[in-house]
Order: sequence, then structure tokens, then C-alpha cells
Amino acid sequence: MKVSPQNLIWQPSHATSESEVQGTKIGVLALQGDFLEHANMLRRLGATPIEIRLPNDLVGLAGLIIPGGESTTIGKLALKFGLVEPLQQFVASQKIVWGTCAGMIFLAKEVGATGSGGHVVPLRLGMMDIVVNRNAFGRQIDSFEADLQLTFDRDVPFRAIFIRAPSIESCGPEVEILAELANGTPVAARQGNLLVSAFHPELTNDVRLHRYFLRMIQANKEVDHE
Repeated sequence: MKVSPQNLIWQPSHATSESEVQGTKIGVLALQGDFLEHANMLRRLGATPIEIRLPNDLVGLAGLIIPGGESTTIGKLALKFGLVEPLQQFVASQKIVWGTCAGMIFLAKEVGATGSGGHVVPLRLGMMDIVVNRNAFGRQIDSFEADLQLTFDRDVPFRAIFIRAPSIESCGPEVEILAELANGTPVAARQGNLLVSAFHPELTNDVRLHRYFLRMIQANKEVDHE
């Protein structure tokens, strides 16, 4: 049985409590980028973050976050440390994986327009049925913030931080869009066990996306035990 995004509509009764995630080991890919900020968010919510740099680090994890950074560098380092195939196997095992910013590019099947990122297409896991536009909004000087309506929690807008951010150009039929900019550009989505966001929730004080990710993990555990 697959748990659909509609089953994860955010309500107080569906909140993942600290007791539910206490001791749950969540990997954070720590090759480059803002992995420490994600780790701090996970600790804040009661989970146990594990920094991932080598294939053996993936053993025993309930989920994984691939953080923002520089997508080309992350791809090169993943190849250097023998992580590409183990990460693909981790995704294929239906473990919950979340890619933010560069992590979204790393998970995408295809890279479309590369924008100001040039014409070098970075190495990717290629596991999620989305086409991304690298640096869709310009260079770092063009970074911005925007209020987003999250489909699973519409009560209060999510103030999202975009830094040399990608966007989703197109997606397959199994991909659920979770947030869009005011002009309709998709910037967060889910496909089964995969979650992506073009922005940096770990740089805010808003824990809702991290809670959603942990709820995906909890729901995955419940399915496994049925």
C-alpha cells in the first residue's frame, strides 16, 4: 500500500510527536553544503541526524536528506566516495529521501534549461520523474524570499528562502506538487518516497517541511509493519 500525499494533510492529530521519532536515525548527506542546518532541525524535532560521507554510513537509516549546496560538486564527490550506486539503491528500497535546492537537482531524472549555471549537466541519481531548471532565478545576488502556500498546511504561508535556486520545469503523472510561486512555478513536490524543495527550509525557523518529512518516515514504518 502506498501512502498518498493526501493522507498527510497537516492537522494537529497527524503531527509527528517527539516520542514517535525519538532515536530515529536520519541521514544527512555531508559532502558539501548546508548539512549542519538540517541536522540541527532534526535534533530540534527529536530525531537523530547521521552525517553521511561513505556507503556504510547508510546502514540502519530510516530516511535521508540531500541538502543544498553546489550540485556539480555534490555529484563529483558522491562519485569519488562511491556513493552514487548505494544512494540509488537506498532510494529504490523505498526509504524516504528529501532533496533541497541542489539536492532536488541531484534527485531529478533530467536537467532542462541550465540558466546562469552554464551548460555543464551535473551527475545525478536520476530517480525522481521531474525536469529541473538549474539556477532558474539567477545568480546568488538574485536570491529572494517568498510566501508559499503548502498544500498540506494552508493556514499560514511558509516564508521560503531561495538561493541560486532551481525550479521544476515539468513532472511526470505520479508527482504531486506541494508548493508553487505566485506565478505558478512549482518549487516543492513529492513522488512516493521522494520529497524535493527548491528552497532552504533549514535556514528558517519554520519546521513544517521537516515535520512533513518525518511524518512520511513514520507512515513508511507503519506500512512496513502491516
